[in-house]
Amino acid sequence: MNDAPYDFRTLLPADGDGWEPVTDGESEASVFRSADGKRYAKCVPAGRTASLEAERDRVDWLGRQEVPCPRVLDWRVTADGAAMVTTAVEGVPADRVPASALRAAWEPIADAVRRLHGLPAPQCPYTRDLGRLFAVARDVVARGAVNPEFLPVEQQGTPPGELLARLTPQLGHRLAQEAATTVVCHGDLCLPNIVLDPGTLTVAGFIDLGRLGRADPYADLALLFATAREVWDDDARAAAAEDAFAARYGIALDRERERFYLHLDPLTWG
Repeated sequence: MNDAPYDFRTLLPADGDGWEPVTDGESEASVFRSADGKRYAKCVPAGRTASLEAERDRVDWLGRQEVPCPRVLDWRVTADGAAMVTTAVEGVPADRVPASALRAAWEPIADAVRRLHGLPAPQCPYTRDLGRLFAVARDVVARGAVNPEFLPVEQQGTPPGELLARLTPQLGHRLAQEAATTVVCHGDLCLPNIVLDPGTLTVAGFIDLGRLGRADPYADLALLFATAREVWDDDARAAAAEDAFAARYGIALDRERERFYLHLDPLTWG
């Protein structure tokens, strides 16, 4: 199949001239927004069709669980690529609000994450289990495909192979923890993927669901806390917010487990 660049607009609905490019996303995807702002289209070249189809199925499944998220409106496949058209989740991404607003939204976010994680995991047909996630990390590292910008600042000068080797001795223990506490995870639960209602500061919906599946809850919590720390005023406020989240969610935070997933995630993109 041909992954060469091409005009993604050929994949869009008939009103394609009214669609505006939003961004060139990860994995060679391009995103467009309809002129009225009510729809989004995610387009990929032919070599990425399977991954977009998997995301489409996850979006559809989560919507049927009555968790707020986009709704799939159209699916288009050609020899050149594929496009998924969804409704827009109206609101503002949680990383674009000031710290005061994020504080006000923090309990609603905890409630929404708890609701997502409270779905019956055995009934979820998708998995992001640690065994597979670690295999992905090994592949990305072996191909030299780790993006250093995704790594924590203090790790950006360290070879990715060394970073993965540091995590490997923990794998057995983390697999046992995952088996005991598996939940339905978003898979990329960073603030930009949580959309807030700007009026009520409640969660309007989750977006970018391509990694949704059964996993350890800390695969989500580690990313959520890390991206929220970029908004909080200082470390003390961040720590207080995370403790408050844990109390609302109903867990005692395991910082080592959190750190394991925070350091593993950047090694799985590539």
